Amino acid sequence: MTKRRPLIAGNWKMNLNIDDSINLVREIAAGTDQLEGVDVLVAPPFTALGAVRNAIGDSRIFLAGQNMHWEMSGAYTGEISGMMLKEAGCTHVIIGHSERRSLFKETNQTIDLKVKAATLLGLVPILCIGETLEQREGGQTFEVLKEQLDLSLNNYRSDGIMRHSTILAYEPVWAIGTGKTATPLQAQEVHRFIREWIEESFDTKTASRVRILYGGSVKPDNVKDLMSEQDIDGALVGGASLKEDSFLKLIRFD
Repeated sequence: MTKRRPLIAGNWKMNLNIDDSINLVREIAAGTDQLEGVDVLVAPPFTALGAVRNAIGDSRIFLAGQNMHWEMSGAYTGEISGMMLKEAGCTHVIIGHSERRSLFKETNQTIDLKVKAATLLGLVPILCIGETLEQREGGQTFEVLKEQLDLSLNNYRSDGIMRHSTILAYEPVWAIGTGKTATPLQAQEVHRFIREWIEESFDTKTASRVRILYGGSVKPDNVKDLMSEQDIDGALVGGASLKEDSFLKLIRFD
């Protein structure tokens, strides 16, 4: 069985000024300097990307954008292209986060365009999927996730290729910022479904290598149990990534 390297990713959302961002990433770098066997990623606001990249220096922290447009340039006021993210030093980009889907009405189709553009540019997409509480209680979880996967990765499916570096993140909407968390067994059940979808849509080798993160009120007191599940390869963390102590505990799974 392929051993997938765990990834703990911090999504800072619309928080922290530039000075606070620099201080936080330096503390994270110092706290993970001797740590082996786990990848670490941070996704600051756009305005802090350049400063955070400089503060990362030679440490092994990956830098991600929180969103991007699918076009390389043009009359898209207020948008950021993948080229701009690369220029700022990003290696990854979060795409299709539930807040982008719900608050900004992003569709599976536009998300698919973003995934395609990121891949063409050499950025690693972190594609987010997840169901609402109403959908879960209605027994629609797997139906909703399959539709999101089918349509958000339609270009991959058309080409018949999914790069092994692609990252998927299961973030049940009902568990984001609510304090509620899927139990390890609930999360594992969904992660197993996603991995089986990858195998059916592409091949066994791809399914064994693509990392699937869990996101939704991940905290130091539940991360160890979540990470013990076979198909959970890391976490996409919100609030707990804004403080050095809690984020480092997550990175160490303790």
